[in-house]
Amino acid sequence: MALSHDRNTIDFAQYQPRHFRWALRDRVATITLDRPERKNPLTFESYAELRDTFRALLYADAVKAVVITGAGGNFCSGGDVHEIIGPLVRMQEAGDMQGLLDFTRMTGDLVKAMRACPQVIIAAIDGVCAGAGAIIAMASDLRLGTAASKVAFLFTRVGLAGADMGACNILPRLIGAGRAAELLYTGRAMDGAEAERFGFFNRLVAPEALAAEAEALAASLADGPSFAHAMTKRCLHQEWNMAIDEAIEAEAQAQAICMQTKDFGRAYYAFVAKQKPVFAGN
Repeated sequence: MALSHDRNTIDFAQYQPRHFRWALRDRVATITLDRPERKNPLTFESYAELRDTFRALLYADAVKAVVITGAGGNFCSGGDVHEIIGPLVRMQEAGDMQGLLDFTRMTGDLVKAMRACPQVIIAAIDGVCAGAGAIIAMASDLRLGTAASKVAFLFTRVGLAGADMGACNILPRLIGAGRAAELLYTGRAMDGAEAERFGFFNRLVAPEALAAEAEALAASLADGPSFAHAMTKRCLHQEWNMAIDEAIEAEAQAQAICMQTKDFGRAYYAFVAKQKPVFAGN
C-alpha cells in the first residue's frame, strides 16, 4: 500500500512556482532564479518558496537530482536591496527584534531544507554569486562554475556578520578555516579560478556549456543508485558532529541498509553478465 504524506506535498510534475522557474525532465529538476534584470536577487517570498520546495522534495520520489542556476548570465546577487534590506532596516529602526529574528531563522531554514532533502543538489554558477546567492551555492552538494563567476559573501559590506545561514559552519569545511575566515571577514570576491583552486567549485566549465554540463551530471546521478546517493548525503551531513568511532558505526548501519536494496543486487548481476547496471533507486 502506498503511503501519502499529509504535509509538504507538491505535485512536482505540474509544479508552477511563483518566484522562480521549475522544470522536471527525466527525474532531474532544474530551478532557475529568474530576475535577470537585477541579477536574480531574492525576496522574502522567493526565500520562503525555495524553502518550501526543498522541504517538499523530502517526499518527492519522482525527483532524483536537482540543478539550481540563474538566468541571464548570473547566479544570484543575494537579498534584494529594496525588497529585503530596506524592510529589514525599517524593522531595526522600529525596534522589531522578533521580526528580524523571524527573517534570519527563515533564511536558515532554506539551508536546512537543502541539506535535509535526499536529492543531490548541483549549483551551476556563472557571473554574480553573492550574499545569499553564495550561501545557496555553498549549501548545494556540488558546484560547477565558470571562469567569469564572482563568488562573494558580502555580509560585512552591509554591516552584518559573516555568520549567516550556516556560513561559519559549512564554508570552512569546504575550503579550510583560514580561507573561509578571510572571505567572511572581508567580503571580497573569488573569481572562478580561485574558487576552483580553493575547492569551492568542483570544476570549471565554459559559460556556454554550463547548463548542459550541470544537467548531464544531474542525469548521471539520477540514473545511479539514488537511494545510496541519499544515504551518502545523509552521512556527510550527520557525521560532522560525530567522533570517528560513531561515524564508522553509522556508516556500517547505512551500508547494511543499502545492501538490502535491489540496486545492490542489480550491480552484482550486471557485473557477472559483463553489463552496465541499470539502477532504479530502490
